[in-house]
Amino acid sequence: MYQCNVNFYLVGFGSGDIISEAIKSAQPLGRFSHSFSESESADKSLAAQADVIFARTRSGGVSEVIELLSEGGKCGAEIILLSDAKDFSPFEKYSDILNDVWFLPMSGEEAAFRFSKWQKQYKAKKDAWETEQFFEATINNIPNLIWFKTKTGIHEKVNDSFCRTVNKTKEQVQGRGHAYIWNVEHDDPACIESELEVMNSKKTCVSEETISTGAGTKLLTTYKSPLYDIDGSVMGTVGVAIDITQERAYEQEILGKNNVLETLFMSLDCGILCHSLDGTRILSINSAALKILGYESGDQLLKSGFRMIAPSVVDEDKEKLRTSISTLKKEGDSVSLEYRVLHKDGKVVHVLGNVKLVEENGELYYQRFMFDNTA
Repeated sequence: MYQCNVNFYLVGFGSGDIISEAIKSAQPLGRFSHSFSESESADKSLAAQADVIFARTRSGGVSEVIELLSEGGKCGAEIILLSDAKDFSPFEKYSDILNDVWFLPMSGEEAAFRFSKWQKQYKAKKDAWETEQFFEATINNIPNLIWFKTKTGIHEKVNDSFCRTVNKTKEQVQGRGHAYIWNVEHDDPACIESELEVMNSKKTCVSEETISTGAGTKLLTTYKSPLYDIDGSVMGTVGVAIDITQERAYEQEILGKNNVLETLFMSLDCGILCHSLDGTRILSINSAALKILGYESGDQLLKSGFRMIAPSVVDEDKEKLRTSISTLKKEGDSVSLEYRVLHKDGKVVHVLGNVKLVEENGELYYQRFMFDNTA
């Protein structure tokens, strides 16, 4: 995705020098282009524009050239020195400034080989920069909490959402354990147990964890996976957490309202219909339900083509009713909705309904309540 033009500055190469020619004639790698500037002696203004500096110097002038180039060079520019020095001692104190030293004499073939190796290393750095940018942009722009931990529970890296949740900066969080980060006295046993399970099983584990924080208790759905060291051993874990505290509160509120509505249905003269999950068997139906749906018996309802939905339900409402029923996944789940029924005589009945997933004797079935809400 990235495009990179590399501005080379060649210092101290004469016209037709085989090394400079090898560098200038090399083909750029994919995503890269090359531009060149040259001078006989080091020039601060040219060094300030260069991404990479190749400087050819004699052993006696090493210090002056390095200091001039490093002082005037662009931040992050690479400096590669070519020298006829007999040993490495003149360069030892410049290990933090120099990226490499090429010793002369050097053939054009060797220069081409070394430059090719340099190109691949330079591209690897840019590829790593791009990957890091992808990574940071991804983890810091999603609402979920993300963290990377060592085997001993120390947070090596966290994302912005994690910091917002714990109300601390990355500098405060990274390098610290659970208790400090979440403002509690002790590390959470549930976190420790789940991370040990991940590292021992070497598999992703999904769990719900209740975390005590300075701002109260939070409920998280967490996904934890092992991280591997270079030798293949587990070195820590990566975790992703979805804060479902508010969602669970809404769920409990809805469940409570559904229970109230179910109690209301039971206390009124309402229709009750129980049928199998696939809708092919009617387990029970009362007269009030038959009257609402416009049928005289359960057999008549089945023969009319009942498959989960009565044929008398208005066509525009059938898919809505079927979709609502399909949202019920586990025992106790329920949903309330309104729909219309059209009788053979043209009468339209407005139905206030509730559907609940019930288990009895090991079998799941739908229990449906219907109240004539036409009035």
